[in-house]
Amino acid sequence: MQRSDRELVRESRRGKKDAFRELVERYQRKVLAVAVGMLHNQDDALEVTQEAFVKAYGSLDRFKGESSFYTWLYRIVVNLAIDRKRRERRRGTVSLEDRPGGGEDLEADLPSQRLSDPYQQAKSRELGGRIREAIDELTPDQKAVILLREVEGLSYDEISQVMQCPKGTVMSRLHYARQALQDKLRDCL
Repeated sequence: MQRSDRELVRESRRGKKDAFRELVERYQRKVLAVAVGMLHNQDDALEVTQEAFVKAYGSLDRFKGESSFYTWLYRIVVNLAIDRKRRERRRGTVSLEDRPGGGEDLEADLPSQRLSDPYQQAKSRELGGRIREAIDELTPDQKAVILLREVEGLSYDEISQVMQCPKGTVMSRLHYARQALQDKLRDCL
């Protein structure tokens, strides 16, 4: 029988490390997917994921339980990813597209549907690259909202909790993010 998140949090607060390990195992893939989606760099995403779990463990006493554990954890990872992107902009780091291989090594590491037709593979890769570029051009808040809604499938209420903003703001950011993506991808579709 699988223990609930609340039970695992309660046990983790009492110092039972196996309980927190179970939370990590339960959510590490989803947290990593959000981080990769926001940062487009597997190494940075792995660091942010690890940092998010360390921060969550150190802050368990401040988790009030008003939202679900994964919503609270996503808020942490989204904030850490946004902070990392801001630091990168200030430092002027190299983007994924400027790296050797143009980020194809990252794509190879992520699960994807393999297409048998080379033409379809090339077309899919090109479209994926354009979508990635368009998402990269969004503001950090719009990018987070798109990833949480479209990739992770969170509800507006859950995104509102993760982003610590009203549901109407989530809906507005999502609307403008989708509109911006449509404008940028109009010639591709």
